Amino acid sequence: MNGVVEQESLFLADLGRRVRHARTVRGLSRKTLSQTSGLSERYIAQLEGGQGNVSIILLRRVANAMGVRLDDLITGTDAIPDWPVVRDLVTRATPAQIAAAKAVLSGNAQGGGAMRQRVALVGLRGAGKSTLGRLTAERIGWTFIELNAEIERENALSVREIFAIYGQEGYRRLEQAALRRLTEHPGPMILATSGGIVAEPLTYDLLLQNFYSIWLRAKPEEHMQRVRDQGHLAMTGDHATAMQELRAVLMSREPLYARCQATVDTSDIPLDTMVERLTAAIETRFGLGARVASV
Repeated sequence: MNGVVEQESLFLADLGRRVRHARTVRGLSRKTLSQTSGLSERYIAQLEGGQGNVSIILLRRVANAMGVRLDDLITGTDAIPDWPVVRDLVTRATPAQIAAAKAVLSGNAQGGGAMRQRVALVGLRGAGKSTLGRLTAERIGWTFIELNAEIERENALSVREIFAIYGQEGYRRLEQAALRRLTEHPGPMILATSGGIVAEPLTYDLLLQNFYSIWLRAKPEEHMQRVRDQGHLAMTGDHATAMQELRAVLMSREPLYARCQATVDTSDIPLDTMVERLTAAIETRFGLGARVASV
């Protein structure tokens, strides 16, 4: 019996870790998650601390007794008969095999062609995506598009209204739809994305497959100051823990941001130097030297 209790404790601890990571990478505080989920902050804290509701353990015991996986009971994958086989094959596949399978499933198996002149700017709020993107686009003669503005235009609602009506899940669904349409946009463009786009695997993969993605990286202190200068500090929490929360979000997202094809550091440099660095990164990728020089 002690062995069972120990396994259950490990399971809850691992579950808590995954919940905490999922919350942090999306930039949500416990208070915000509490408000949107209808659960108390205390319960969320207990869940993240490995002290989840006993019903989770009971369900896991039922799954174990039947010899099935817990995720099969929760996600309802019985509609896909071959799913258990595919799942087990994926867990044993090499990175190359997974990449090939993903290309087939996403419709990019043919590939091979040169990437269109499309750049996506990725990074935490305050990275400079909108400002640098607009200035750089003007400099090299490309179209500049802000993904949030595109979502608002397509749905005739502000981002705030979309969140209020449809919630985070609804917003992410609209975000992916807008991004998919932008992959068909003619002509060269620079796209400024939301900081949390990396938290949605399918949307982020769509971005990485169709855009030359650049991570605009900065120190946490600079992110915070820029957000303060923009007048958005209230959205990150104007209190002593704001910096701690920002660091936690940045730390959780860094491995995802690092998947970008290039990184431009914007810390401790003036705006014109930031533009120079971003322009150089685009110029190097697409061979725009002569064109940029003539602008």
